Formats: sequence, structure tokens, C-alpha cells
Amino acid sequence: MKKFFVMGLGLSAVFAMTSCKSSESAYKKAYEKAKQQQVVATEQEPTQTQTTTQVEVTPVTPSTTTSTATNADVNTVRVQSENVTVVSGNGLKAYSVVCGSFSLKANAEGLQKTLSNAGYNAQIAYNEAKNMYRVVASTYDDKAAAVQSRNTLRGTYPDAWLLLSK
Repeated sequence: MKKFFVMGLGLSAVFAMTSCKSSESAYKKAYEKAKQQQVVATEQEPTQTQTTTQVEVTPVTPSTTTSTATNADVNTVRVQSENVTVVSGNGLKAYSVVCGSFSLKANAEGLQKTLSNAGYNAQIAYNEAKNMYRVVASTYDDKAAAVQSRNTLRGTYPDAWLLLSK
């Protein structure tokens, strides 16, 4: 009984293998059909005549005016107040421009070095409540000067923000 069962299973496996067609031909047919559709689509597109016109381009010159923070700008700028301690630097004044916040001190030190190489007196402050290292590019006593510095730094660091030290 087992012999017939094993022989029947073997014959059905052989029969199943020989009756399968290669799927390669199906892929080839699908590829050829897609190529034909692509050729038909390109033939049906209307031909457009290309005309070239010369346009006079005026070079862009950088603006020489400096932006100053007006009282309206100063009053509407959002300032985040945090209790921070200086980890690296000379000390913070009332308003500071923060260019980056990191949970790892090594990342903060890397940005501090980049800012220092760019000519800023960069400092690192630590917010213990949020466990974040704040990289301060510049620090000021008055808000207007801090806003103007932040606006300048946003050209390079678009997420720069103001910190009010507690």
C-alpha cells in the first residue's frame, strides 16, 4: 500500500513539473506589449514646434541695506524662557540666540566649534529639566540686539531662536 502511495505521489510530482510552462515567455509578452503601448503613445503626441527666444537676464546684486529690528518686530518675537547653566563659555546675558539643541554634549561641542570658526563667541548651556544642551551663538542684554542677531543667523541656521535666561 505504501509503495503505491509513494509511486503515485512521485508520478503526480513529475506530471506537475512537466505540465508547467516557463513564466519567462509571459514576462516577455508583457514587456513587448508595454513597448508597443509606449510607441503608440509617443506617435499620438502632437508635435510641437520649438521656438527659442533670447531673454535678457539682469544679474542679481546683494542688498546693501542692513535690517534693523523695529519695535513691532521686537514685541512680536517669541522668546523661550529656560533655566540653564553654562557648560562651556563666558556666561550668558539676558537674551541669547540659540542655533542648536542636542541631547548629546559631543554634538553641541561640534556646532560650538563650527560657530567659533565662523567668528561667533559660541557657548554651550545645559537645560537640566529637558536634558538638552543649547548652543548659543551670541548673547545680549537687550532684546532688540538679540532679535537682529537672530535674524542674521537665520540665513545659515533657519531654526535659530531666542532664549531668555532665568
